[in-house]
Amino acid sequence: MRAAVVHEFGAPLAIEDIEKPEPGPGEVVVKIETSGLCHTDVHAACGDWPVKPGLPFVPGHEGVGLVERVGAGVSRLSEGDRVAVPWLGWACGACEACASGWESLCPHAKYTGYTVNGGFADYTVADASFAGLVPGTVDPLDAAPLTCAGVTTYKAVKVSGAGPSDLVAVVGIGGLGHLAVQYAKIAGATVVAIDVVDSKLEMARQLGAAHTINASTQDPIAELQALGGADAAIVLAATPQAAEQALAGLRRNGQLVLVGLPKDNTMKLPIFETVLMGKKIVGSLVGTRVDLAETFELHADGRTKIVRESRQLEQVNESMDEVLSGTVDARLVFDLR
Repeated sequence: MRAAVVHEFGAPLAIEDIEKPEPGPGEVVVKIETSGLCHTDVHAACGDWPVKPGLPFVPGHEGVGLVERVGAGVSRLSEGDRVAVPWLGWACGACEACASGWESLCPHAKYTGYTVNGGFADYTVADASFAGLVPGTVDPLDAAPLTCAGVTTYKAVKVSGAGPSDLVAVVGIGGLGHLAVQYAKIAGATVVAIDVVDSKLEMARQLGAAHTINASTQDPIAELQALGGADAAIVLAATPQAAEQALAGLRRNGQLVLVGLPKDNTMKLPIFETVLMGKKIVGSLVGTRVDLAETFELHADGRTKIVRESRQLEQVNESMDEVLSGTVDARLVFDLR
């Protein structure tokens, strides 16, 4: 089968034929239809983060496709079901994190496209318990970004506690950010979109942002404070500076939610102001299987819109360059059909 394979960190991915996977007990083989390109896939292929994938590997954690084969003991899924294969490929279900409803923080978790092969291939294997059922009314090209960009920002909005009358800043308007704007609106919040690209800010306005800030020409801190300060700021941009500015733009008792994972791993934290203003800082890592199901339900109900462009798998290296250049407004999705 065809797959995009990372053999060396920082080197172009190779499109090659590899062995088609077989389902083990509790697993399914999925014929991939679409697979979204997340900035995390670029970080994985470059080996940017402290914990690196084992080489060689197949990236991709927004794979959507049809179940072709089921392994022994699988009863939840059947051949022909359309499923999503998310970042959280497996969790143990027995540790404290899993038992308390935080399976995405399981210390034993397996991550699709990182610690196990992902969706940049004609076929992938998935744990049947963690593959998400895709509603029949959801276009597979939309379902792919919802599998990570959607569930990740949906969870981040939940974690932020955003509600009616709150001012929520979404920092970084792209594949994740354009969905975060919509989920914050669904929660009832007034949304401020922050980016450095005017076309992305215009997209945010069209999706419901009440205010926009171009951080390349405006001071995000001053602009947020002029609005009274943000009750919550969700940082999707992968730069420490963006997180520092968002923290300074919070009002008293505001909450900073960190989602984007920059190559430069540290930010400056002003302890005095954080203590005196009662600010809170929390990390938010993807979502659970319940969060993913709710994300699909919202889209099936017509309450979210995916901004995307299609590419072919053979364009994987050029597509990664597009993501790095910042020229993609939202999400690129590989169409493998």
